[in-house]
Amino acid sequence: MNVNFRYLAIVASLVFFALGFAWMLAPNLFPSRWGVEFSYPVGLIGRRGAALYIGIGVMFFSARNAEPSSARSALVKGFIVACLTLACLGVFELLTGHARSGILAAVAIEVAFALMFAGVARIEGVRPETGPLKFIVATQAAGC
Repeated sequence: MNVNFRYLAIVASLVFFALGFAWMLAPNLFPSRWGVEFSYPVGLIGRRGAALYIGIGVMFFSARNAEPSSARSALVKGFIVACLTLACLGVFELLTGHARSGILAAVAIEVAFALMFAGVARIEGVRPETGPLKFIVATQAAGC
């Protein structure tokens, strides 16, 4: 399967739209799967985060046809950083007992997205010494 930026941007936008609307309309869905007790403050944060998810979905959908550029590279790098940070936080919350194993599904998706976007960046011309691969190596060295 030939994975390219356009394909990943469309998939990412659909995932972010789904996450945004799920958090907005059913803010207890994910916390319950992660073993996190739902409360009004959790719902408030989830609904506010939903706006960010939908906005990121719009950015990826709008950029789906972008040619390689510094702007597209910035979008890819930022997404890789966000995904790996979320994955590290998910594992941390699991290990500290604040979340149950249901969070591992989110961690797996986050790592998969980070790796796919890093692969696209590498294939489509982002130099490893200045691109997301440098961040991945640094993150692995830090133990995340």
